[in-house]
Formats: sequence, structure tokens, C-alpha cells
Amino acid sequence: MPPISRAREADLWWKNAVIYCLDVETYRDGNGDGIGDFRGLTQQVDHLDRLGVTCIWLMPFYPSPDRDDGYDITDFYTVDPRLGTLGDFVEFVRTARDRGMRVIADLVVNHTSDRHPWFESARRSRDAPYRDWYVWADEPPEDGPQGIVFPDQEKSLWQYDERTEQYYLHRFYKHQPDLNVANPEVRDEIARIMGFWMELGLSGFRIDAVPFLLETDGQRDAARLPDPHDYLADLRAFLSRRNGEAILLGEVNLPYAKTMEFYGGGAELTMCFDFTGMQRLYLSLARGDARPLAETLAGRPAPPEDGQWATFVRNHDELTLDQLAEDERQEVFDAFGPEKRMQLYDRGLRRRLPPMLDGDPRRIRMVYSLLFSLPGTPVLFYGEEIGMGENLDVEGRQAVRTPMQWRPGPGGGFSTAGADRFAARMVEGEYGPDRVNVRAQRHDPGSLLAWISMLAERYRETPELAWGECTVLDPGSDSVLAHRCAAGGESVVVVHNFAADPAEVTLTGLDSSRVLADLLVDGTTEIAPDGRATLRLGPYECRWLRALDPAEAPG
Repeated sequence: MPPISRAREADLWWKNAVIYCLDVETYRDGNGDGIGDFRGLTQQVDHLDRLGVTCIWLMPFYPSPDRDDGYDITDFYTVDPRLGTLGDFVEFVRTARDRGMRVIADLVVNHTSDRHPWFESARRSRDAPYRDWYVWADEPPEDGPQGIVFPDQEKSLWQYDERTEQYYLHRFYKHQPDLNVANPEVRDEIARIMGFWMELGLSGFRIDAVPFLLETDGQRDAARLPDPHDYLADLRAFLSRRNGEAILLGEVNLPYAKTMEFYGGGAELTMCFDFTGMQRLYLSLARGDARPLAETLAGRPAPPEDGQWATFVRNHDELTLDQLAEDERQEVFDAFGPEKRMQLYDRGLRRRLPPMLDGDPRRIRMVYSLLFSLPGTPVLFYGEEIGMGENLDVEGRQAVRTPMQWRPGPGGGFSTAGADRFAARMVEGEYGPDRVNVRAQRHDPGSLLAWISMLAERYRETPELAWGECTVLDPGSDSVLAHRCAAGGESVVVVHNFAADPAEVTLTGLDSSRVLADLLVDGTTEIAPDGRATLRLGPYECRWLRALDPAEAPG
């Protein structure tokens, strides 16, 4: 691979970005009404800058009845009045840009709220102007979509509409009717929505539930409809025409072979989340055995040349484990969510990482070292940088969507309003704001915030991790994951010990004319004439090692 130029890094900024996902509603309240807003978020942009974030991903901020945390949208062209105005939004984007951060947002166009004017029109009569903007059937088709996403809430994917005596499709909740993306008018409208927000400064979109967006099963004329992937390619082409640097980050929770189809060889999604790798990571953590993750990483397909994998420890939904075998999923449940209230839909966990790891700072730091050193682009969920926990007294996925904790005391610096007015309930107890907050960690060099800030800095200084060719190495220990990323004649070797016991690692096939310089702490490791290097790792220890000429190594 040729040397990585800084100009090429800038052109393909997403390949080694640091992405940070947040919910405006729960991040910072700027006017004291108990609800986070764009003015409050803008006040905290410097925190994200210090952390090393280069791209902010906004969860839905559009007008909504808020029955699904904003994913039930009634207007795609403005800001929920509770969160501010379009002017506040533009000021936030401008301020983020001033600090060198791009902004992307959720594009939730597989469904609307049942209170959206389009659907209210569609259900007035079978001849209504917006009728064909949704998917209707006289009876639920036998060959229609299968699999209920929220089995604790819904019993069917079809809801009967008494007024027009037909069923409408809802992949998610019955109050979220699916849009008919096969309809050219709907496709044109989605492009207009994207174009509108890009004119206001967005650098792309995270597309919600991509496979469902492209689904045509059960439609009357499904056999005659265009290839859904052609539509995704059209969206990407439109995006690139309007803004050549803009990206589509796709939520595609499928095995690698199926996920690769959504890249379209580089013509469709720019990035896909690595759901498979994330789930195998938790299996390795549960076992204290790196092999499940090592095997998955070794078999992970390379993305298209200008594409990238997005790596993550957890996201805003349940921590899904649906790609694991039933016995493997039970292992993870037993280790990290043994109580039924910690689990969700029998397929995932509604917990954050620190409580799952019993607050062990060694394990927590090791996991975030993995996040930043696995090949791909790391994605953080707000609060991870300080080790926030969950509130299991809150229903469903909301357990991890609690207010950001800025300082100790009532309200945790999120809002000056009374807690009864908050958009969401705070975490209490061991992981509440009195013990876990930004203020306490900001000036503590030993804090998790300092560690993650340093990892973000080292990651950005080490383009081989995102751009290089990855090789999984044999470390001679089942508890250790070792991989090498090489590009432009430079290479970095990264090792992580998943076990509570020390491990000795022997790396082979190295260049004996070089030394391994540690990027996380001071020190070097010699490479023997036969190309071997021996490392002794403590429990849950991690090392990032760059191969350097001895004359270039730190003294």
C-alpha cells in the first residue's frame, strides 16, 4: 500500500474519524426547562473538541410525539420546538465546524409517525393523495415481511385501519407506519429531505435500519419493482452531487456477507457498523478468551477502497447479541446481564459497559483501547468517555439514554430544572453524577476521560489503524488478541489481554532491524535477529507498538 498522505486523509475524512453519538434532548439543557436543546449542546462543543471528536452524530431532533424517543417523526424539515429552532441548529453546526468537527444526523425515512400529515391524509380514503406513500393490503400477505422487531410490544407487522378497511405495514411499532420507498414520489421526497439538511451544514446521515428501508416483500408488484440496491446507489449519487465529502453511515445488523451487499462495491453506503465484530467482542470478554474476536476479525471482509467499517462498544439501542448462537448469547447474559431486567427482547442487554464489567478500570480501559485500535472508525455513545452507567428502573432501551452527567449535585449539570421536569431520569447511586461526571475527571490524568482522550489522539496519529492492511497474529496465548496494521511501509502491532491472569506473548515475523516503540506508555521492545519479540502483559493489559528504526525510537 502506498504511503498515506494527509491530503488523502482529509479527502476521505471518515476513514479515521472519531464519531460521537448524542441525543440533543438528554445532553445539556440551555434554558432551564428540563429538556436538552441545541443551545445547551452548543455550550458543550469544547468538551467534544478536547475529547478528540471529529464528527458529531445527532440522534433524531425533529418534531415528534416522542413515543419512540424521537424516531416517530411528524415533520422532516424542522427542529422539535422543545429542542430549539432552525437558527439554533445552524449556530450549533457552525460552532462545531469552527472547532473542526463535522455533523451528521439520523435519517429515519423507513417510517413516519401515525400523526404525520402524510399518514393522516393517507388514511382518510383509499383515493387520498398520500395513500400510496404507505404500504397497504386487504389482508396481511403470506409472503410479506417476517420477524417482529419489538416482540414485547407488537404481535404483528400489520395494523388494521377501520376507516379504509385495509391493513398498513409497520416494521416497528403500530404508530410508525412504513413508507412505501418503492414509490418514486417518496424517493424524491427523501432526496429533498437530505438536500435540505445538507444545505444547513450536515456532512451526511446515519441511515436507520437500512435493510428494512429497502424491503419490498409483500408488496403487490414486488416482482416488477426496481432493485432496492439501485435506489440506495441513487441516494449515494445524489448525496455526492450535493456534497462530495458527505457520507452515508448504515445500520445493517447482518452477517458480513449480507452486509457487504449494502456497500454496493463503493456505490451505496460509505460506512457500515460492524455488528458482527461487536457481538464477538462481548463473547470474548465473557470467556476471557480472545479467539472468538480474533477469528471474526481475521474473516472480516475488507470494505471498498473508499469505504470503512464503523466499530463500536455499544450504541443507543439495546446491546444486541442476535448474531450469536443461543448458547453463546446465554454465556454473555450470564456474565454481563444475569438478571432478566438487564435483558431485552431475549436478544440483547440494556446496560452500559462499566457496570457490566463491575467497574474494573483495567477491563474498561482495555475495551476502549480495542475500540480505537481495531481497524475501522470508532464510534462513541455519549457518556462513554466518563464511564456512565444505566438506569434499570427505566423501561426498555431508555435505560441507557439518561441525561449526560457534567458535574456533581442535583441535576448533574444537565439542567437547573427540577428532576421531575427532565426529559429522562438520571442514573442514581454508584454511577450517578455525584460519582461519575465530566468536571471531576477533566483535570484527573488517571481518569477514564483522560484515557479515552489520549486514545483518540493516538488513533489520529496512527493512520495505519484505519487505513492499513490488517493481519491477525498468533500470539501464542488464547487470552490475547494481537493484530498488525500496515500501510506505506509502516506498521503498528496491537495486543490486548482479555484475561485476569498475566500472559506472555511471542510475536514472530517481525523486522529485526527495527524496535517496537510503545505508543501508550514510554518504552521500547527489542526484536530478536530471528524476527521474534516477547511481551509480558499484565491482567487486561493493552499495548500499541510501532515498528521504528532504532535511531527514531524514543530514548
